[in-house]
Amino acid sequence: MKPNTQQLQELTVQVRRDILRMVHAVNSGHPGGSLGCTEFLVTLYQHLMTRKEGFDMNGINEDIFFLSNGHISPVFYSVLARSGYFPVKELATFRLLDSRLQGHPTTHEGLPGVRIASGSLGQGLSVALGAAQAKKLNNDNHLVYTLHGDGELQEGQNWEAIMYASAKKVDNIIATIDLNGKQIDGTTDEVLAMGSLRAKFEAFGWDVLDIKEGNSIDAIINGMTEAKAKTGKEKPVCVLLHTEMGNGVDYMMHTHAWHGKAPNDEQLANALDQNPSTLGDY
Repeated sequence: MKPNTQQLQELTVQVRRDILRMVHAVNSGHPGGSLGCTEFLVTLYQHLMTRKEGFDMNGINEDIFFLSNGHISPVFYSVLARSGYFPVKELATFRLLDSRLQGHPTTHEGLPGVRIASGSLGQGLSVALGAAQAKKLNNDNHLVYTLHGDGELQEGQNWEAIMYASAKKVDNIIATIDLNGKQIDGTTDEVLAMGSLRAKFEAFGWDVLDIKEGNSIDAIINGMTEAKAKTGKEKPVCVLLHTEMGNGVDYMMHTHAWHGKAPNDEQLANALDQNPSTLGDY
Protein backbone atom coordinates (compact mmCIF):
# COMPACT_ATOMS: atom_id res chain seq x y z
CA MET A 1 0.00 0.00 0.00
CA LYS A 2 1.32 3.44 -0.92
CA PRO A 3 1.94 5.85 1.98
CA ASN A 4 -0.56 8.68 2.38
CA THR A 5 0.29 12.37 2.27
CA GLN A 6 0.83 12.56 6.03
CA GLN A 7 3.26 9.63 5.97
CA LEU A 8 5.10 11.15 3.02
CA GLN A 9 5.39 14.43 4.90
CA GLU A 10 6.75 12.69 7.98
CA LEU A 11 9.36 10.93 5.87
CA THR A 12 10.22 14.23 4.17
CA VAL A 13 11.02 15.77 7.56
CA GLN A 14 13.22 12.80 8.44
CA VAL A 15 15.07 13.03 5.13
CA ARG A 16 15.71 16.73 5.85
CA ARG A 17 17.27 15.70 9.15
CA ASP A 18 19.44 13.15 7.35
CA ILE A 19 20.65 15.77 4.86
CA LEU A 20 21.56 18.25 7.56
CA ARG A 21 23.36 15.72 9.73
CA MET A 22 25.26 14.23 6.79
CA VAL A 23 26.74 17.51 5.55
CA HIS A 24 27.40 18.77 9.08
CA ALA A 25 29.33 15.64 10.05
CA VAL A 26 31.96 16.18 7.35
CA ASN A 27 31.59 19.96 6.98
CA SER A 28 31.04 19.38 3.28
CA GLY A 29 28.21 18.87 0.82
CA HIS A 30 25.24 20.58 -0.76
CA PRO A 31 22.26 21.07 1.56
CA GLY A 32 20.43 23.82 -0.36
CA GLY A 33 19.30 21.95 -3.46
CA SER A 34 18.94 18.72 -1.48
CA LEU A 35 16.41 20.33 0.87
CA GLY A 36 14.60 21.92 -2.06
CA CYS A 37 14.08 18.54 -3.77
CA THR A 38 13.22 16.50 -0.68
CA GLU A 39 9.45 16.44 -1.21
CA PHE A 40 9.91 15.52 -4.85
CA LEU A 41 12.29 12.60 -4.36
CA VAL A 42 10.40 11.21 -1.37
CA THR A 43 7.15 11.30 -3.36
CA LEU A 44 8.78 9.88 -6.48
CA TYR A 45 10.27 6.84 -4.76
CA GLN A 46 7.55 6.22 -2.20
CA HIS A 47 4.42 6.98 -4.23
CA LEU A 48 4.93 7.54 -7.95
CA MET A 49 7.44 5.08 -9.36
CA THR A 50 6.76 1.40 -9.95
CA ARG A 51 9.76 -0.36 -8.36
CA LYS A 52 10.81 -3.98 -8.02
CA GLU A 53 12.27 -5.60 -4.94
CA GLY A 54 16.03 -5.41 -4.94
CA PHE A 55 18.19 -3.61 -7.48
CA ASP A 56 19.74 -4.45 -10.81
CA MET A 57 21.34 -2.11 -13.33
CA ASN A 58 19.09 -3.22 -16.19
CA GLY A 59 15.93 -1.94 -14.50
CA ILE A 60 13.69 -4.03 -16.74
CA ASN A 61 9.97 -4.10 -15.90
CA GLU A 62 10.15 -1.17 -13.49
CA ASP A 63 10.36 2.62 -13.60
CA ILE A 64 13.90 3.92 -13.23
CA PHE A 65 15.40 7.24 -12.14
CA PHE A 66 18.55 9.14 -13.08
CA LEU A 67 19.89 11.98 -10.94
CA SER A 68 21.70 14.39 -13.25
CA ASN A 69 22.51 17.18 -10.77
CA GLY A 70 24.62 14.81 -8.70
CA HIS A 71 25.76 17.38 -6.15
CA ILE A 72 22.43 16.96 -4.34
CA SER A 73 23.57 13.47 -3.37
CA PRO A 74 22.57 13.88 0.32
CA VAL A 75 18.85 13.82 -0.50
CA PHE A 76 19.35 11.04 -3.05
CA TYR A 77 21.25 8.82 -0.59
CA SER A 78 18.75 9.42 2.20
CA VAL A 79 15.74 8.62 0.02
CA LEU A 80 17.44 5.50 -1.38
CA ALA A 81 18.32 4.26 2.10
CA ARG A 82 14.87 4.94 3.50
CA SER A 83 13.33 3.24 0.46
CA GLY A 84 15.22 0.03 1.29
CA TYR A 85 18.12 0.09 -1.17
CA PHE A 86 20.84 -0.04 1.52
CA PRO A 87 21.00 0.27 5.33
CA VAL A 88 20.07 3.67 6.76
CA LYS A 89 23.05 3.48 9.12
CA GLU A 90 25.35 3.73 6.08
CA LEU A 91 24.36 7.40 5.75
CA ALA A 92 26.88 8.04 8.54
CA THR A 93 29.68 7.25 6.05
CA PHE A 94 28.80 10.14 3.69
CA ARG A 95 31.91 11.61 2.03
CA LEU A 96 34.29 9.53 4.14
CA LEU A 97 37.33 7.81 2.64
CA ASP A 98 36.40 4.51 0.95
CA SER A 99 32.67 5.12 1.50
CA ARG A 100 30.15 4.06 -1.13
CA LEU A 101 28.45 7.42 -0.49
CA GLN A 102 30.80 9.74 -2.34
CA GLY A 103 30.13 13.47 -2.59
CA HIS A 104 28.79 12.89 -6.09
CA PRO A 105 27.19 9.52 -6.85
CA THR A 106 29.45 7.01 -8.60
CA THR A 107 28.90 3.49 -9.86
CA HIS A 108 32.16 1.63 -9.25
CA GLU A 109 31.34 1.21 -5.54
CA GLY A 110 28.18 -0.67 -6.53
CA LEU A 111 25.78 1.36 -4.37
CA PRO A 112 22.24 0.03 -4.97
CA GLY A 113 20.00 2.61 -6.62
CA VAL A 114 22.79 4.53 -8.38
CA ARG A 115 22.71 3.95 -12.14
CA ILE A 116 25.19 6.58 -13.38
CA ALA A 117 28.05 8.67 -12.04
CA SER A 118 26.76 12.23 -11.98
CA GLY A 119 29.52 14.47 -10.76
CA SER A 120 29.76 16.44 -14.00
CA LEU A 121 26.60 18.37 -14.77
CA GLY A 122 24.72 18.20 -18.05
CA GLN A 123 25.08 14.52 -18.89
CA GLY A 124 22.14 12.85 -17.16
CA LEU A 125 19.55 13.37 -19.87
CA SER A 126 21.77 11.81 -22.54
CA VAL A 127 22.16 8.63 -20.48
CA ALA A 128 18.48 8.55 -19.55
CA LEU A 129 17.44 8.79 -23.19
CA GLY A 130 19.53 5.72 -23.96
CA ALA A 131 17.80 3.87 -21.13
CA ALA A 132 14.39 5.01 -22.38
CA GLN A 133 15.11 3.76 -25.88
CA ALA A 134 16.39 0.47 -24.45
CA LYS A 135 13.04 0.05 -22.69
CA LYS A 136 11.28 0.44 -26.02
CA LEU A 137 13.55 -2.15 -27.63
CA ASN A 138 12.79 -4.52 -24.73
CA ASN A 139 9.01 -3.92 -25.05
CA ASP A 140 9.13 -2.57 -21.50
CA ASN A 141 6.31 -0.06 -20.97
CA HIS A 142 7.71 1.44 -17.78
CA LEU A 143 9.02 5.00 -17.56
CA VAL A 144 12.35 6.74 -17.12
CA TYR A 145 12.42 9.71 -14.73
CA THR A 146 15.22 12.27 -14.47
CA LEU A 147 16.01 15.27 -12.29
CA HIS A 148 18.09 18.26 -13.39
CA GLY A 149 19.05 21.60 -11.87
CA ASP A 150 17.98 24.75 -13.66
CA GLY A 151 21.55 26.06 -13.53
CA GLU A 152 22.64 22.76 -15.05
CA LEU A 153 20.76 23.66 -18.23
CA GLN A 154 23.45 26.24 -18.92
CA GLU A 155 25.51 23.22 -20.05
CA GLY A 156 25.28 22.75 -23.82
CA GLN A 157 25.05 18.96 -23.91
CA ASN A 158 21.56 19.18 -22.41
CA TRP A 159 20.25 20.91 -25.51
CA GLU A 160 21.66 18.29 -27.87
CA ALA A 161 19.82 15.67 -25.81
CA ILE A 162 16.65 17.77 -25.65
CA MET A 163 16.71 18.08 -29.45
CA TYR A 164 17.41 14.36 -29.88
CA ALA A 165 14.56 13.31 -27.59
CA SER A 166 11.87 15.02 -29.62
CA ALA A 167 13.42 14.15 -32.99
CA LYS A 168 13.41 10.46 -32.06
CA LYS A 169 9.99 10.64 -30.33
CA VAL A 170 11.28 9.34 -27.01
CA ASP A 171 7.93 9.52 -25.25
CA ASN A 172 8.59 7.28 -22.24
CA ILE A 173 10.69 9.81 -20.33
CA ILE A 174 9.73 12.53 -17.83
CA ALA A 175 12.53 15.05 -17.25
CA THR A 176 11.99 17.22 -14.17
CA ILE A 177 13.79 20.54 -13.79
CA ASP A 178 14.41 21.81 -10.25
CA LEU A 179 13.46 25.41 -10.98
CA ASN A 180 14.69 27.26 -7.88
CA GLY A 181 16.39 30.12 -9.73
CA LYS A 182 19.65 29.76 -7.79
CA GLN A 183 23.10 28.24 -8.27
CA ILE A 184 26.43 28.36 -6.48
CA ASP A 185 27.43 31.88 -7.62
CA GLY A 186 24.05 33.61 -7.36
CA THR A 187 20.74 33.56 -9.16
CA THR A 188 20.55 31.81 -12.50
CA ASP A 189 19.55 35.12 -14.08
CA GLU A 190 22.69 36.77 -12.72
CA VAL A 191 25.02 33.96 -13.77
CA LEU A 192 23.56 33.19 -17.21
CA ALA A 193 19.94 34.09 -17.89
CA MET A 194 18.09 31.40 -19.84
CA GLY A 195 14.80 33.15 -20.49
CA SER A 196 11.68 31.01 -20.56
CA LEU A 197 12.51 27.34 -20.11
CA ARG A 198 8.94 26.47 -21.03
CA ALA A 199 9.29 28.27 -24.36
CA LYS A 200 12.66 26.65 -25.01
CA PHE A 201 11.48 23.09 -24.31
CA GLU A 202 8.32 23.62 -26.33
CA ALA A 203 10.39 25.01 -29.22
CA PHE A 204 12.45 21.82 -29.05
CA GLY A 205 9.27 19.75 -29.38
CA TRP A 206 8.61 18.72 -25.79
CA ASP A 207 5.32 18.59 -23.89
CA VAL A 208 5.79 20.85 -20.84
CA LEU A 209 3.89 21.35 -17.60
CA ASP A 210 4.56 23.36 -14.44
CA ILE A 211 4.27 22.30 -10.81
CA LYS A 212 4.04 25.73 -9.25
CA GLU A 213 4.12 24.44 -5.66
CA GLY A 214 7.13 22.18 -6.01
CA ASN A 215 7.48 21.73 -2.25
CA SER A 216 3.90 20.52 -1.83
CA ILE A 217 3.50 16.76 -1.82
CA ASP A 218 -0.10 16.95 -3.06
CA ALA A 219 0.91 19.29 -5.90
CA ILE A 220 3.76 16.94 -6.85
CA ILE A 221 1.44 13.91 -6.93
CA ASN A 222 -1.12 15.75 -9.05
CA GLY A 223 1.45 17.26 -11.39
CA MET A 224 3.45 14.10 -11.92
CA THR A 225 0.27 12.09 -12.46
CA GLU A 226 -0.63 14.56 -15.19
CA ALA A 227 2.88 14.24 -16.63
CA LYS A 228 2.58 10.46 -16.70
CA ALA A 229 -0.70 10.77 -18.61
CA LYS A 230 1.16 12.77 -21.28
CA THR A 231 3.66 9.97 -21.99
CA GLY A 232 3.25 7.59 -24.90
CA LYS A 233 2.12 10.32 -27.29
CA GLU A 234 5.28 10.68 -29.39
CA LYS A 235 6.65 13.60 -27.35
CA PRO A 236 9.08 13.65 -24.41
CA VAL A 237 7.66 15.28 -21.27
CA CYS A 238 9.27 18.04 -19.20
CA VAL A 239 8.11 19.07 -15.71
CA LEU A 240 9.16 22.49 -14.44
CA LEU A 241 9.22 22.00 -10.66
CA HIS A 242 9.21 25.36 -8.87
CA THR A 243 11.03 24.79 -5.56
CA GLU A 244 12.70 26.80 -2.81
CA MET A 245 16.37 26.10 -2.22
CA GLY A 246 16.93 25.19 1.45
CA ASN A 247 13.23 24.47 1.98
CA GLY A 248 12.26 23.63 5.56
CA VAL A 249 15.11 25.51 7.23
CA ASP A 250 14.26 29.18 7.54
CA TYR A 251 17.78 30.61 7.43
CA MET A 252 18.69 28.54 4.34
CA MET A 253 15.71 29.67 2.27
CA HIS A 254 15.53 32.61 -0.16
CA THR A 255 19.29 32.66 -0.73
CA HIS A 256 21.90 30.80 -2.77
CA ALA A 257 24.36 30.92 0.16
CA TRP A 258 23.63 27.34 1.26
CA HIS A 259 24.08 25.76 -2.15
CA GLY A 260 27.32 24.11 -1.03
CA LYS A 261 27.85 25.12 2.60
CA ALA A 262 27.50 22.97 5.72
CA PRO A 263 25.88 24.23 8.96
CA ASN A 264 27.99 24.56 12.10
CA ASP A 265 26.95 22.98 15.43
CA GLU A 266 24.60 25.79 16.45
CA GLN A 267 23.06 26.06 13.01
CA LEU A 268 22.52 22.30 12.87
CA ALA A 269 20.74 22.30 16.22
CA ASN A 270 18.52 25.16 15.03
CA ALA A 271 17.65 23.35 11.79
CA LEU A 272 16.89 20.06 13.56
CA ASP A 273 14.65 21.88 16.03
CA GLN A 274 12.67 23.13 13.03
CA ASN A 275 12.28 19.55 11.78
CA PRO A 276 11.37 17.26 14.69
CA SER A 277 10.80 13.62 13.72
CA THR A 278 9.81 10.39 15.42
CA LEU A 279 11.09 8.11 12.64
CA GLY A 280 14.62 7.83 14.04
CA ASP A 281 17.99 9.22 13.02
CA TYR A 282 20.69 6.89 11.72
